[in-house]
Amino acid sequence: MNVSELLRLLQAEHDETAARTDQLRERIEQFTTALAETEARLAELIATRKVIDGLAPPDHAPTVADPATTTVYQRIVTAFNEHPGKVFRVRDLHEQLGLPTDEPSINVTRSRLGRLVRQGLVEQPGRGQYQKRM
Repeated sequence: MNVSELLRLLQAEHDETAARTDQLRERIEQFTTALAETEARLAELIATRKVIDGLAPPDHAPTVADPATTTVYQRIVTAFNEHPGKVFRVRDLHEQLGLPTDEPSINVTRSRLGRLVRQGLVEQPGRGQYQKRM
């Protein structure tokens, strides 16, 4: 086998691997979007439950959410509710919530915050800054 043949085989494997990498990145993006949408729906259902519990007669005991099942999305919304005037950067929010500060985790939270902005729960006063909508 000569050098030209080795280079041709190497290029073929490179092309296949690059194509597979692109496919996997696309799937990760789809999963990230689907996760953010599902968590947003869950937060909406929890908010609806709280409203209904608030309207129930006083003798009605609302169910308490199990902390072990609280989602990151819920924790983010709670952080904004606890600090309504505070402007958060994504990394600062992660540190406050004890979440990992690696780039993939930060990007997922950016997606979640974008969803909250679109829902009108959070506003974006500046690039990369988020606060509870007043």
